[in-house]
Amino acid sequence: MSTTHDAEDARTTTTHGAGDARTTATTGPGPTALRPMADDLGLRDRCHGAAPLTARLEPWLEDVLARPDDLAAWLAEHGSPLNLLHPGAMEQNAEALLVAADAHDLDLGIFFARKANKGLAFVDEALRLGLGVDVASERELRQVLDRGVPAERIVLTAAVKSASLLDLAVRTRPTVALDNADELDALLLAAHDTPDPVPVALRLAPALGPDRPQTRFGLPADAWLRLVDRGGQAPGRGGGLTITGVHFHLDGYDAGERAVAIGQATELVDALRERGHRPAFVDIGGGIPMSYLDDGDEWERFWDAHRAALSGDGPPQTFGGHGLGFAVDDGRLRGRWGGYPYHQTGVRGAWLHGLLAHPVAPGGPTAADALRSRGLELRCEPGRSLLDGCGATVARVAFRKPRDDGSWLVGLEMNRTQCRTTSDDFLVDPLVVRPASADGGSPSPDPVADAAIEGHLVGAYCIERELLTWRRLRFPHGVAVGDLVVFPNTAGYLMHILESASHQIPLARNVVVGRDGVRPDPIDAAA
Repeated sequence: MSTTHDAEDARTTTTHGAGDARTTATTGPGPTALRPMADDLGLRDRCHGAAPLTARLEPWLEDVLARPDDLAAWLAEHGSPLNLLHPGAMEQNAEALLVAADAHDLDLGIFFARKANKGLAFVDEALRLGLGVDVASERELRQVLDRGVPAERIVLTAAVKSASLLDLAVRTRPTVALDNADELDALLLAAHDTPDPVPVALRLAPALGPDRPQTRFGLPADAWLRLVDRGGQAPGRGGGLTITGVHFHLDGYDAGERAVAIGQATELVDALRERGHRPAFVDIGGGIPMSYLDDGDEWERFWDAHRAALSGDGPPQTFGGHGLGFAVDDGRLRGRWGGYPYHQTGVRGAWLHGLLAHPVAPGGPTAADALRSRGLELRCEPGRSLLDGCGATVARVAFRKPRDDGSWLVGLEMNRTQCRTTSDDFLVDPLVVRPASADGGSPSPDPVADAAIEGHLVGAYCIERELLTWRRLRFPHGVAVGDLVVFPNTAGYLMHILESASHQIPLARNVVVGRDGVRPDPIDAAA
């Protein structure tokens, strides 16, 4: 799949941003005039961190937050927590990447990383926009095919590919990103009598220097060439496979590393072409950065306050002094934050432009030149950055209780797996809204509902440290049972990557926000 773009045809308007132009798409549910909340407090007045980290909000979410009674009705119908999906921002996020590639005279194929969110509304939007889809499991592949995505616009990157998944790939023929020799042999066996070769991309493990451990994904170029040189067993030489490209997947967000990897991928392309194969693209995988915060100074101030607290020079910023990757060792503060960088500059289009302008080696051509001179399409598989601004998670307050240290625990009807990735998320400030029904059933006066308190959000699992966010939060206007806590911008990984139904607690429902309310996402019927 090759998605091209004419910059002159873009019908978008620039709004707020964090390193690249944020735009408001001309299609889908649009912003409406904000209505005041029931208690006339602003959207951010009811909750912020002891050291604030102010989330960037999309107009659709601001509109939803201004209607707390509607939001409460949706939770009453669908349960708490509830995932709100709004695919509208995908278009502007993809647009930033397309403009950057177009500036370097490159064709760009964007494949939405389905693993970032299971909502089928995002698959439908990717199909509408002409994007491809990256799938990581058999169920993901089946669902995407069922939604009408053509096989030529699907790339299968599953880290482990079962026999049944490979059989399905042979029958349906998406591009398969081959990871290792055993996987190659299994696919060759599955495709031995297929009439049409199965397209494959060789997943390269780039060599990035002695200080960078080898990625777990793929093989070095010389290992792939040895496999290709096995003659009749080589992909593309009568075995039912054809090499259509080179793929790699790196963690982190370093554009310079990816430029080096592109250089090595194009060298592998050259070697494959010398052997008679015709790879046509290089796929750089995901890891395209985004930013949850507009204010970089807030990000720095939070870490200054957190480090001071751990060193005993300031008030606590986290529950129980949780280090968020830091610890005091022999009187010195050591460590680093190992989670997502919630504030970044040079995101999406600006990042891609910098990558393409970076040399693939000292004194060598730029990444763009290395691709363009070989007539190669550039492909990428954004997940989090493509879903920036496309969702939120909402939960109902169930209780409040004081602790001996003067802080409070605020219990929500959700668990920590429903808003977390593999690191110590969630770091941006949640928002609290109060519907008319909040605390309406209390038989006695509730001083906590309107009194300023500080504390932590806790969840439903019977675990001592079941924290929904480690950060210490302030509630300047109190918290009532029935208040709604909104975690903004959770569509990318935070909703689903770790979600668990432990304790037999149902998984969160997923609804698509439209002009006239919400509708269930089809994934909940398909699950």
